[in-house]
Amino acid sequence: MEKLFPLAEKAAALLKARKQTIAVAESSAGGLVNAALLALPGASAYCKGGLVAYTRDAMLALKDVTPEMLATVRGGTEENALFRARTIRSRFTADWGLSESGAAGPTGSRYGYAAGHCVLAVSGAVEKSLTLETASPDRIANMYAFGETALKLLIECLEKAPPVKS
Repeated sequence: MEKLFPLAEKAAALLKARKQTIAVAESSAGGLVNAALLALPGASAYCKGGLVAYTRDAMLALKDVTPEMLATVRGGTEENALFRARTIRSRFTADWGLSESGAAGPTGSRYGYAAGHCVLAVSGAVEKSLTLETASPDRIANMYAFGETALKLLIECLEKAPPVKS
């Protein structure tokens, strides 16, 4: 977790300075992003919460998410990551949504992606998605790489966002 804490601190400082909130939808990182954000004192000022939506059924458990909605966004794609980021942001009434979904390993995903494949997205004043390929079957290392990349993506978007009007 030590690699995640400095990133979480930076993201938290940016969110607090903007007086904004975040909600996080994780999958393969298994809650590491939420844990890093919540480990900081005063987390309730910026973190609305999150969930580990490890399966399709977990996403369907969210209010108003239907099988038809999921059918339009194939798993393992940046489009799916953006859908998840937008959905968690909306459901938690947060200013920002962050999502991560992938195949931690040691095997690949049911969608045909190799271990180490992860899609990430941020939804807020700035939207961005990306695909990470670690090319590693190391489950724990991938989980941390996914979490680290998610926090870096969040920081990038927060830094690029226009100033908040008071």
